[in-house]
Amino acid sequence: MTAIFKARYYKADGKKGKARTLPGPLFNGVVNDGVVHQAVKAYRANQRQGTSAAKTRSDVAGGSRKPWRQKGTGRARQGTIRAVQWAGGGVAFPPMPHSWRQRLPKKVKTLARHSALNDRAEKDRVVIADLPEMQSPKTRDLIAFMRAIDLPGKVLLLTDGVKKNLYLSSRNLPVVSVMPFGEESVYDVLWAHTIVIERSALEAGSGSSISESEEKDAELDSSNEEGDNA
Repeated sequence: MTAIFKARYYKADGKKGKARTLPGPLFNGVVNDGVVHQAVKAYRANQRQGTSAAKTRSDVAGGSRKPWRQKGTGRARQGTIRAVQWAGGGVAFPPMPHSWRQRLPKKVKTLARHSALNDRAEKDRVVIADLPEMQSPKTRDLIAFMRAIDLPGKVLLLTDGVKKNLYLSSRNLPVVSVMPFGEESVYDVLWAHTIVIERSALEAGSGSSISESEEKDAELDSSNEEGDNA
């Protein structure tokens, strides 16, 4: 049975409104830990530049001459002063530049994203809000909004499309991250303690308004009550 999650709702002035029902197609209660782990590993691997390198004995300059004759010196035989056991020599198994890129199937990435969002919804860490409209970048206004809704820890703000002024206002806040809804990775969701989703973004992503889903829930509740009375 599909789980039904509700989220706190805040208006643009920070005042709390009636709790809203999260859309079922996205918040269906399925949490696949294995797929989430796979997505996070791929994300972190794809952040690596893969440019670390060291020289082998053939790459180090010099050492083309045998340091001493093979026999009769009493010392161990040596062929070059650039061998790995010599100071200034090459590295036995050096790191070489290569790609760490990992690719996940589209369905796996979708399942991982849904699982991460469902995990936050289960723990009541998803909030719906009407984000304040900013005419210019002002960190002070964003801080005032965050204090009004009083959310602990790191916060991920998911907006309805690109909102440049809101993004610029958050750049010097280490515990706040702003990005368009749908562009967040699994790592971004798990990084944040609380996910704040703009109401219009959630409605556009689910294909139906939050109020419509609430009306369906109310109809379902009323039909259940009628069945109990019968």
